[in-house]
Amino acid sequence: MAELILAHDLGTTGNKASLFDRQGCAVASAFAGYGVSYPRPGWAEQDAEDWWRAVAASTGKLLAQEGIAPGDVAAVTFSGQMMGCLLLDGQGKPLRSALIWADTRATEEAETLRARIGSERFYRITGHRASSSYTAAKYMWLKGHQPEIVDKARHCLVAKDYLAFRLCGELASDFSDASGTNLFDLRARRWSDEVLQAAELPRELLPPALPSATVIGGVTPEASKATGLLTGTPVVIGGGDGACATAGAGVVSPGDAYNYIGSSSWIAFVSQAPLYDPRQRTFTFAHLDPAYVFPTGTMQCAGGSFDWIERLFRGESEDAIHGRLIEAAGEVAAGCEGLLFLPYLMGERSPHWNPQARGAFVGLSLSHGRAEMTRAVLEGVMFNLRIILEAFEAQGADIPLLRLIGGGARSMVWRQIAADILGVPIERPELLVEATSLGAAAAGGVGVGIWKDYAEAGRLIALRQGERPIPEHVALYDRLFPLFESLYAELCPAFERASRWSAAQREG
Repeated sequence: MAELILAHDLGTTGNKASLFDRQGCAVASAFAGYGVSYPRPGWAEQDAEDWWRAVAASTGKLLAQEGIAPGDVAAVTFSGQMMGCLLLDGQGKPLRSALIWADTRATEEAETLRARIGSERFYRITGHRASSSYTAAKYMWLKGHQPEIVDKARHCLVAKDYLAFRLCGELASDFSDASGTNLFDLRARRWSDEVLQAAELPRELLPPALPSATVIGGVTPEASKATGLLTGTPVVIGGGDGACATAGAGVVSPGDAYNYIGSSSWIAFVSQAPLYDPRQRTFTFAHLDPAYVFPTGTMQCAGGSFDWIERLFRGESEDAIHGRLIEAAGEVAAGCEGLLFLPYLMGERSPHWNPQARGAFVGLSLSHGRAEMTRAVLEGVMFNLRIILEAFEAQGADIPLLRLIGGGARSMVWRQIAADILGVPIERPELLVEATSLGAAAAGGVGVGIWKDYAEAGRLIALRQGERPIPEHVALYDRLFPLFESLYAELCPAFERASRWSAAQREG
């Protein structure tokens, strides 16, 4: 009897194919990478064919290296990077590269959306503020700047939905990914006609939005040949990476909360209703479980900030120095002797929603070296996440504990910094990096009846007690936090001037 679930986690740097058994244990995984094109500051694109090649290659490699019989795979499902925009023609072929989540070029289009609907009403409909990070503004930018391509478009998809289409030939999305497009009525669980009209996006370009556990079709003969999967293997639509990470962390019941630290980072918790922050610092996605949503605050460049500092300090003859930098940062006193880092290397989503924001070290002196700068980066990410956490708490959310997942959660140093700055105890699921894949697998398992519901799948997730706040560190960070929070406002005029100067240089 087929009992393995194949979950594809389509990320920013590549696709990870993972097999899970009915106990929720990871059996095996394989990875295939691809690149990101950054044609200009604030632009980020990927070739959708690279996504498909990675899915096919990782699937074939996984089955071959582990000696898995294709008939043992009960379902294939997906997690995917959210908020992108990929246009297809009538034959299902990509018309151009996809604008991915990190692309923030469509600032004027987002302003247009806000003006046409009203900022507060837009936030109430979608659960999100109008932003260049989302599908709607990206589509509007393409319509305004590349109308010859948009005129040929017959479908508008996000990443995982394109891969599901390539695998089974059916066009579909799920509630979680749809809720990350700026086009979805979160409470009604359907595409918003009002927003579509404002974005001038025809309804027929969008696929049906369905519950994440929906079986949308079976693997086609063509996809079977490319991947090695059996023709007819059920394909479950799955969810956006944020929603899958939520379920994969075992955050499946109201009040459960977690922090993901990857290239980006977010804090989220499960709720029965959207949370509407008066300052619109946070937003709300649909959960994989259609009974719930998860209010979220996502910062743009968390692990990405650490990757940047690692590249900066790595010599040409050195291999990766990740571990050495983290170890050195752990030997630096909390607070880095007044050195602060603003982690806005790619602009910012929560809490500031400012694509012009940029990174900055403040307080840098001759006494600071790479250990202090590295720790300042780790602390700066957590200070920014603290603003998000406090925004939730100001709206009545009770978050006494956080589960930590993602690559950053591997580091004891970073986990302790998180506990100290956020002021809450930390728990660690056994599967830190695989949590997103496990969440996708939960959707697949529920979809084909391996698990009754997400609560049953969530109970399979093993937890470890993590770090506890150190009182003297908490007190120090409490004194330092207001300074960090004030620096953004003080530097905003400089960010705007630098952005104008950079634009003039490109044009001149």
